[in-house]
Amino acid sequence: MKKTSTRLADGRELIYYDLRDDAVRDAVDRRPLERTVTTSEVRHDRLLGDAVAVASHRQGRTYHPPADECPLCPSQGERLSEIPDSSYDVVVFENRFPSLAGDSGRCEVVCFTSDHHASFADLTEEQARLVLDAWTDRTSELSHLPSVEQVFCFENRGAEIGVTLGHPHGQIYAYPFTTPRTALMLRSLATHKDATGGGNVFDAVLERELADERIVLEGEHWVAFVPYAAHWPYEVHLYPKRRVPDLLALDEAARTEFPKVYLELLRRFDRIFGEGEPPTPYIAAWHQAPFGQLEDFEGVTRDDFALHLELFTIRRTSGKLKFLAGSESGMSVFINDVPPERAAERLREVASS
Repeated sequence: MKKTSTRLADGRELIYYDLRDDAVRDAVDRRPLERTVTTSEVRHDRLLGDAVAVASHRQGRTYHPPADECPLCPSQGERLSEIPDSSYDVVVFENRFPSLAGDSGRCEVVCFTSDHHASFADLTEEQARLVLDAWTDRTSELSHLPSVEQVFCFENRGAEIGVTLGHPHGQIYAYPFTTPRTALMLRSLATHKDATGGGNVFDAVLERELADERIVLEGEHWVAFVPYAAHWPYEVHLYPKRRVPDLLALDEAARTEFPKVYLELLRRFDRIFGEGEPPTPYIAAWHQAPFGQLEDFEGVTRDDFALHLELFTIRRTSGKLKFLAGSESGMSVFINDVPPERAAERLREVASS
């Protein structure tokens, strides 16, 4: 992998990740952009103990542009985009309309490929490995920013999810706090560790899943399963078999196997609802240990956390979506219409031949 860092016309950082070591990235952003001005603010909810990012400048962000005006495609001639060069393998750049900025963190966009009409599932294993390397590198770099406590790499796919740009891409949020969902996991870690005299709740969950009927696919270093208490109609958790706290700690064997396992998982998601259906909308979310202090979770260290990816779709059956209604939105109590065992069975049925 070759990494080349440059600056866009308004001062934002852009980084090329190339498969070839001889790639030259010297294209200049020719757009007449002014410096980006953001108004991001993090407000804490005293009742729930969580946080809300207020970012009014995002109202003006790019919304469903036609393909020939996509800001994530390479620049061609006088059609100038966020990527100055005429081609790329993987690109990461600071979001022009970030939810988090300055002392409130940082937001980045990850373009998986220059092919506007592709998806992550269309990548080769070599390309998918390059994305993994980019996620890892950005996790490392962002973790050293003084305002950052947690790094979150994720992909939203599909208009049903709310995606406003059709180009295959993901995002990275660098939060100035430990997110509420991660805090729940850390509390479970602390409780389980105390109750069992040092046991690890992630290890206990993985041991149970490996012995149960909800395994979707398994490699030498990774395992994917539908969790016992899945919240979403089709939800898969992907774990390295050797517990590590973050992407940085994956060994080479796990990195080498990841593309094959993950691409197969994504391709199965696109086959869940049968041929002729539009691409399955999904969210793919990496959960990594926070880099901040963990004094609020007695006895828990970063090494207790288990890196994993959660992949889920809001489509519950052909032509029907799972909406978060009263119980889910009002009380955070999910009601799942698809038994996890049946979801796992279906995801095994659609394996590649």
